Amino acid sequence: MPRYALLVEYDGAGFVGWQRQAEGVSVQGVLEAAGAFLNGGVPPEVAAAGRTDSGVHAEGQVAGMDLLADLPEERVREALNARTRPHRVSVLAVARPGGEWSARFSAVHRSYRYRILNRRARPALEVGRVWHVPAPLDAAAMHEAAQGLLGHHDFSAFRAATCQARHAMRTLDRLDVSREGEEIVLRVAARSFLHHQVRNLVGTLAKVGWGQRPVSWPHAVLEGRDRTRAGQTAPAEGLCFTAVRYDPPLEWPSGRGD
Repeated sequence: MPRYALLVEYDGAGFVGWQRQAEGVSVQGVLEAAGAFLNGGVPPEVAAAGRTDSGVHAEGQVAGMDLLADLPEERVREALNARTRPHRVSVLAVARPGGEWSARFSAVHRSYRYRILNRRARPALEVGRVWHVPAPLDAAAMHEAAQGLLGHHDFSAFRAATCQARHAMRTLDRLDVSREGEEIVLRVAARSFLHHQVRNLVGTLAKVGWGQRPVSWPHAVLEGRDRTRAGQTAPAEGLCFTAVRYDPPLEWPSGRGD
């Protein structure tokens, strides 16, 4: 049975998240329903590199789909896009991975971006895509604090209570904070993440940005391994899954890289 890799973007606002739920519309469910047209009427199971929550967006999600038919990549892309409407999901490219490739387990690196609109006026054009924070934030202090969280640690202080991971040990490869005009942008990368880890990191660093905690505080929270000592869980709408990398890399026919 041929396996297809899908490069997918979506607006998470209208979904219960990536994963199929008993109630509500999921990104996974929309793609599986669209894939039934190419699979003899049977919805194929679709697995993703990252299972995003409700409200979280993606511009570089990668998913795997097994189909009964051996079809050209472009036909798969066009057929899926024709049948995901009117949902805000788009398949940007389709590739044919080799061997026992898995969208989730073959991934070696995942990247996210978090956007904070840091101005007094509320957003009009970016509603649902940024966390609006009217009070000034010190991006330089947030970045300095973030560097103390890099490396291999027990991130228990930054995992959700509902996190199902067997352990909280993770290696954080990148956590950069920068001001870009009226926005504070955080770029985060690791092989894998805990549930709500990125949003909890953002909420914790925001307290440093407001001047409510010193630069050294997030590392102390990390060492304490106590979720109740960390900052709030930042809103989902500011988060976007930007990329996933594989080794060997996927070769997208459209020229889109991973």
